[in-house]
Amino acid sequence: MAIDVFVADEQDDHPVDARCWADLARSVLVAQGVRGEAELSVIYVDEATIASHNEQFLHHQGPTDVLSFPIEDDPIASGRAPDSGGPGPVGREHSDPAPTLLGDILICPAVAMRNAPEHAGTYEEELALLLVHGILHLLGMDHEVDAEAERMEAREQELLNTYFRDGVESTSE
Repeated sequence: MAIDVFVADEQDDHPVDARCWADLARSVLVAQGVRGEAELSVIYVDEATIASHNEQFLHHQGPTDVLSFPIEDDPIASGRAPDSGGPGPVGREHSDPAPTLLGDILICPAVAMRNAPEHAGTYEEELALLLVHGILHLLGMDHEVDAEAERMEAREQELLNTYFRDGVESTSE
């Protein structure tokens, strides 16, 4: 059984280490209890692309740093709206031959670079935070209510401290 993470860099603004981010994503998914065959896509995009998705799906103007598009049991009925929460695919039975399609995460490195100094610190730390944040959204966590936001932020920090230290991916499990 494997967790497949597809990473695509579709922008030219800032460097992205696809292998590093795929490894981090896989570690976070395992730590969050995803088992069996599962698939996740992480796509690094430019500001115009993320702004277009932000407007289309969230009705917000301009670029943002990260968007999560969970794939529900019925993606057509759900409309694949980003950051809409849901129970997430934790603890899936191994008898199902079809992989769990977790969803897609879009990250904008240009916005991450701008936000990093006042947010996570370095560019790499910001990318790590955005990836973990996006994964937690796909697995059902949200930050609309203060108590949920605190839980989500605490879990982000735990995962980052365990699997991504000082801008270098950790191999801890």
